[in-house]
Amino acid sequence: MLVVLSGGGTAGHINPALALAEVLTQRGCEVYFAGTPTGVESRLVPEAGIPFQAFEAAGFNRNHPLTLPKALMKIQKSTAKARRWFDEIHPDVVVGFGGYVCIPVARAAEQRGIPVVVHEQNSVMGMANKYLARRAAAVCLTYEHAAAPLKDKRRVRLTGNPVRSSVFAATREEGRAAFGVPDDARLLLITGGSLGARHLNQALVALKDKLLTYENLHIIQVCGPREFEAVTEALALTPEEGRRWQLFGYLDRMGDAMAAADVIVSRAGATTLAEISARALPALLVPFPFATEDHQTINARACVEAGAAAMVADADVEGPEFARLLCSLIEDENLRQRMAEAARAQKTRDAAGLLADVVMEAVGEKMN
Repeated sequence: MLVVLSGGGTAGHINPALALAEVLTQRGCEVYFAGTPTGVESRLVPEAGIPFQAFEAAGFNRNHPLTLPKALMKIQKSTAKARRWFDEIHPDVVVGFGGYVCIPVARAAEQRGIPVVVHEQNSVMGMANKYLARRAAAVCLTYEHAAAPLKDKRRVRLTGNPVRSSVFAATREEGRAAFGVPDDARLLLITGGSLGARHLNQALVALKDKLLTYENLHIIQVCGPREFEAVTEALALTPEEGRRWQLFGYLDRMGDAMAAADVIVSRAGATTLAEISARALPALLVPFPFATEDHQTINARACVEAGAAAMVADADVEGPEFARLLCSLIEDENLRQRMAEAARAQKTRDAAGLLADVVMEAVGEKMN
């Protein structure tokens, strides 16, 4: 069976696709990927050893109507190109993960009678997925709320958001050895994403003295490269404090850090939440307030309702509620255990396999 995966724009679209590719390959499927020539997928997919085909695609600016004809022209050209490509490789199914490049790839599949499966990572369905979901063989979701705009719910499947096996590769022991954290210490991991989060960094600086009163607490803070110099100066860690409070502008060993951590403070992007859930990490979430349709807040709310996390708005992280919730997570082992159990109940570790089941079912239905 030959499967074409498609997605572009952000790693949040690509990493779940690569997680699915791992499972499909293990099941004996051949996997190709269709993405944009300059997006992050053009680097990540070949690095994963998956054949990559590039297609031009672009959205349009609603405030500038003249961008629409150019976007439509790109979609038409790429649809024709995808049809020719499909005539060469003869795929059995196409799986779209979001991003405008999915539109011409999926349209070409429809025109060639190839079933299309859509996967939405966030709690609010993106524009491309919303368009494709109307005719897809199956619509797979991470959050049930994302089905709201769909009139026909019969094709909806709740699979969760696939996580790559590399997220599980590091053990707690290996992670702690990598950062020099004692086995019996509690480890707090703080990350505001690749760009950092100024309010969050300021809140942690203000809580420095309080946090360091916990004698067996170690902290790994990823403040973002733009914030590193300012946060370093504001924290003014002594050499002794620096042995317990490690500050990074960017961390490429996040898997090790998550494996070692007891508690995480984080944004609420779909991929990040899937990784937190897969590792069953108790979490205090601070959603990015400017995400499209505020989807990070909706993502986070679903985790809170499941009992796997607490949440504070970005505007409130420098207030007393953030400090109270963070200290509760550090101090209360029973609370951490309850959150970890709730995260395990989400079965995020099974998401890639569940999505692979749906993809293979779509092919079987076509053959029948």
